[in-house]
Amino acid sequence: MNILQADLYLPRAAEIKQIIEENSQIKTFALSFCESAFDKSFSYEPGQFMMVSVPHCGEAPISFSSSPLHSGLLELSVRKAGKLTTALHSLKEGDVVGLRGPYGRPFDVDHLAGKNLLFVAGGIGLAPLRSVVNSCIESEEAAASITILYGSRVPSDIAFGEDIKKWQALSTVNCHLTVDQGEPGWQGHIGLVTSLLDQYKNDPAETVAFVCGPPMMISAVISDLSQRGFADENIITTMERHMKCGVGVCRHCHMSGKLVCKDGPVFNLAELKELGEF
Repeated sequence: MNILQADLYLPRAAEIKQIIEENSQIKTFALSFCESAFDKSFSYEPGQFMMVSVPHCGEAPISFSSSPLHSGLLELSVRKAGKLTTALHSLKEGDVVGLRGPYGRPFDVDHLAGKNLLFVAGGIGLAPLRSVVNSCIESEEAAASITILYGSRVPSDIAFGEDIKKWQALSTVNCHLTVDQGEPGWQGHIGLVTSLLDQYKNDPAETVAFVCGPPMMISAVISDLSQRGFADENIITTMERHMKCGVGVCRHCHMSGKLVCKDGPVFNLAELKELGEF
C-alpha cells in the first residue's frame, strides 16, 4: 500500500463539544476537528457520511444530521446498536474520536428550490433527512412546500424533539407524527407512518419524496408512493450496506455492480430498479 492509499484510512482527531440525548437509544454528537485549519476548511453535503472510530472499538459509517449551511459544529446522530456505537454512547463532552470523510454521493439539494418536498422517516432515519430539511429551510432559494411525516415505535422514542418543535412552528412546514403504540398522555396519531400519507394533498407529479428508516419501512413507503403516482426519479432513499473503507477499495458494500460508499448511499427508485433492488 502506498502512502497516498494509507492516508485514506487515517482518521483525524475530533473533539466532542456537545452531546444531545435524543431518546434512550439515540444521541447527537456535535464535534469539531482538533486541527483548527482543517476544521475551518471542512465541508460536506446532506446525505454524505463520516467513518467514525473509537480506539479498540472499530469504525462505522455515520451520516451527517446537521445542515452544512449552519456554520459551526458538525453533528452525527448515533443509535446504540453495536460495539462501536455503544462505545460512542459512553463518551463524554471533551472526549476525542476519529473521523475521516466525508464520503458518498449526497442528496441533490441544489435542485429542490421551488418544489414540493415530502420527507418520510422512521426512527433514526430522520437523522440524514434532518440535514436536508434544515438545509432547505435555511436556503435562500425556498422550496414550494415542505411536509415531514415521522414515525416512531412509541412516543418516548421520538427523536429530534427541538427540531420538531421548530418545524411545527413554521408556517412553511407541515410536520406530522405517528407512533406504533401509544403511551400514557399521548394524544397524537397511532399507526404506521404510511397511514399519514393520506394527509398529503400536493400533486405527486410535482413532488420530490425522501424516504429513510428501517428497510421494511422504506419498502412499504416506496411501494405506497409509487401507487400514488410519484415518479421513480422523484422517490429518493438511502441504502445500508456493510461499509468498511468508505472509499470503494474493500468492496464490502458491493450492490449489483455498484458500491454504496461511492455510488450511494443516496439512490432514487429508478436507479434501484436498474440494480434489481426493487
